[in-house]
Amino acid sequence: MLKQQLQQKLQQKLSPQQIQLIRLLELPAIELEERVKHELEDNPALEEGKEITDDFDRTDEGGDELASNDMDGGTESDTDLSLGDYMSEDDIPDYKLRELSERVERKEDVPFSVSESLNEYLLQQLGLRDLPEKQIKIGEYIIGNIDDDGYLRRDLSAIADDLVFQAGQDVTEEEIGEVLTIIQDFDPAGVAARNLQECLLLQLARREKTPDTELAIRMLTDYFDEFTRKHYDKIIRGLDIDEAALKRAIHEITTLDPKPCGSWGGSMETALSQVIPDFVVEAVNGELILSMNNRGIPDMRISREYAEMFQDYAGNKANQTSKMKEAVQFVKQKLDSAQWFIDAIRQRQETLQRTMETIILLQRDFFLTGDEATLRPMILKDVAERAGYDISTISRVSNSKYVQTNFGIYPLKYFFSESMQTDSGEEISTREVKKIMKEHIDGEDKRKPLTDEELASILKEKGYIIARRTVAKYREQLGIPVARLRKEI
Repeated sequence: MLKQQLQQKLQQKLSPQQIQLIRLLELPAIELEERVKHELEDNPALEEGKEITDDFDRTDEGGDELASNDMDGGTESDTDLSLGDYMSEDDIPDYKLRELSERVERKEDVPFSVSESLNEYLLQQLGLRDLPEKQIKIGEYIIGNIDDDGYLRRDLSAIADDLVFQAGQDVTEEEIGEVLTIIQDFDPAGVAARNLQECLLLQLARREKTPDTELAIRMLTDYFDEFTRKHYDKIIRGLDIDEAALKRAIHEITTLDPKPCGSWGGSMETALSQVIPDFVVEAVNGELILSMNNRGIPDMRISREYAEMFQDYAGNKANQTSKMKEAVQFVKQKLDSAQWFIDAIRQRQETLQRTMETIILLQRDFFLTGDEATLRPMILKDVAERAGYDISTISRVSNSKYVQTNFGIYPLKYFFSESMQTDSGEEISTREVKKIMKEHIDGEDKRKPLTDEELASILKEKGYIIARRTVAKYREQLGIPVARLRKEI
């Protein structure tokens, strides 16, 4: 049965420029640099250099009229496209052209060196072994499944199935185990281990045989769970040793690397792991100076060549064909997209600037002294109200952004913390409480670490009324394990 009804809806839609700005706000400096390079390569109407054109007006009417003209084969007056919005009337002086040409010639491309990867290093060692062709094929597949930290986290049965279906190699788990044993003899020590226990044992097996290393091997083989849980009393009774011998064996284990290939990486990984600050705040004679890190972001402008092309197409209205109109629409779309991107980058810079100015205003004492105790309680809402932005905008700005100060580089999220009141009613940052907790944990007797209940009592004596579960939450945020796991012999 057909029904007819009238429905009223209220919807909020983001324009393409708003969506683009939201995405750009979330990008840190190094990713924004890549985004700008991609846009310069993708849009021929956008080029690098100082802007020599006026901002042009983009009206939906122009695009609608052009589309209507294509549909209806309209008249000359239907397509009112003006070049004055796209380019300046003045030509570029000759000396400017020479300056730009010389600047391009001076620019040198720095070669990017890529060092040997872990996979290549292991394959090189495999090639030095005199092995049958079948074992080489198995070894290559095993190496291809080793993670970046050096572990093999796939079952041998799964590898056997893959070799059958993908490589046509009918192998057993025993044959794969034999090749795996060979690979585990490669450098670095501990590579291709299937778990932490095996990784540590592989490293100990290569050390000089001493009573301490042999005791450490026995401990990891028979009492690994007790060792990880620090149940030292059970280990002493089970191995029939004294506390001094246990301490020496534990020292042998603590010198091992739980991730033998964790630090392995080429120049690409090193470059990506470097922190590039988005802001620089300098304290000079009691004054704070803020600057944006825009070194990797070039100036952008509308391509004069494309603007002139648009002028030629739009000016020849009398002889316009359907293909000519499509060309005009294409060029106009590229010009609009280029100007939208320039505007979005400019608005992003303004948003970041105003947000950082507000954070500096709220945390002025910290930027002058670098003392963590001077950090004021601050949440996203505090910055949003003073900067005049929405909370979601402040959240995007503070995500993955860093600021360089006289005292080091900090993530913007470092300056946000909740507030709590002391017994005297004074508002302080929770970061100050965490700092006090960490100082007491660092100075505790490791033979008898402080429990969460004892930490809560210490904080109460200092005027911070905090429940034990809150202390546990702060401890976990600091990445500090419970008292039992901090215990040492």
